[in-house]
Amino acid sequence: MLINCLAVGAGGFIGAVFRYLIGLIPFLNKWDIPFHTLIINLIGAVIIGMVVRYAGSCDTVNTAAILFLKVGLCGGFTTFSTFSLESLELLQNGKWFLFGLYAVLSLTLCIAGVWMGKWLAAFPGMNLK
Repeated sequence: MLINCLAVGAGGFIGAVFRYLIGLIPFLNKWDIPFHTLIINLIGAVIIGMVVRYAGSCDTVNTAAILFLKVGLCGGFTTFSTFSLESLELLQNGKWFLFGLYAVLSLTLCIAGVWMGKWLAAFPGMNLK
């Protein structure tokens, strides 16, 4: 259990640092659309797809290594990769309605959550700027 937690933590650290560094690439910030986030989400989706495919094709899988890559690295880099994986799995299992529901709820509730967080932080006495 402890080794798995350490693997996730180490992967999360590395993923978060890479996300930060990619966000600093100047030419990705020239347009109105946040291309750095799009690139990060795409890279994370490709990596998590490769990890899941590899883990599913091996007879013996190192659980800590998979957790390091899938939950840690990809999770620290972008949680959108996990959302993408779960959405694809719903589609592959023929759960079209659940896929649509999950996608719409994820997008609308998370955008609403960001709005609510910004709204709550604006209350006097919160001392958030």
